[in-house]
Amino acid sequence: MAMALQSPLQLDSLSNGIAGIGLNTPRPAVQASPKFSTGIRVAIKRWERKEVKENSLPVVKKLHVKVGDTVKVISGHDKGKIGAVTQVYTHNSKVMVKDVNLKTKHVKGKAEGESGQIVQVEAPVHSSNVMLYSKTAKVASRVGHKTLEDGSRARYLLKTGEVIDSAEEWKKVHKKKGEEKKE
Repeated sequence: MAMALQSPLQLDSLSNGIAGIGLNTPRPAVQASPKFSTGIRVAIKRWERKEVKENSLPVVKKLHVKVGDTVKVISGHDKGKIGAVTQVYTHNSKVMVKDVNLKTKHVKGKAEGESGQIVQVEAPVHSSNVMLYSKTAKVASRVGHKTLEDGSRARYLLKTGEVIDSAEEWKKVHKKKGEEKKE
C-alpha cells in the first residue's frame, strides 16, 4: 500500500524515527547552567540586559558628570532646564537631576480610610542628554581633562576653561552627603 505525503510536516515526522527520537539527525547538546546563590537579587526588565564581563560582573561606564555638578538638559521635553546632579547610575548611564524629568505617580492610601495622592517624582535622564553648565559664563560646554600644577587630574569646561573638580567643591558635596545619611 503506497502512502501519499500531503505536507512537509508528515515528511518530517517520518524521518524522526520511533516515538519522535531522531535516528538520522544528531540532537543538540544541552549544557547545564551553573546556579550561583549570592543572596543578591537584581530585578531588571527583559529589555534591559546589562553588559557583563567574563566574570559576570557588570561593565561600569565612566560618565562625564558627577554628583553635585550643575548641568543643562540639551534634549527631551525638559530641554533648556538647569539643575544639579543628585544621583548617578553608572550601570545604565543615567543621572538624576533636581527638578528635571518630573513624573506623576498615583499613590494609594496605606491606612484604611486614608485617601490616595498624586505625587510628582523625579525620574532619571540619560547622561547623553545633559551637558555641564557654567553658572558664571551661563553657557553649557563639553568636558575636558587636564593635569594641574600639583599633579592632580581635574575636569574642566572646554568653552570657558573653568575647572570643575576642585578639592573644596569635592569636600562640600561629600560633607552634604554625610549629613543626609545621618538624618
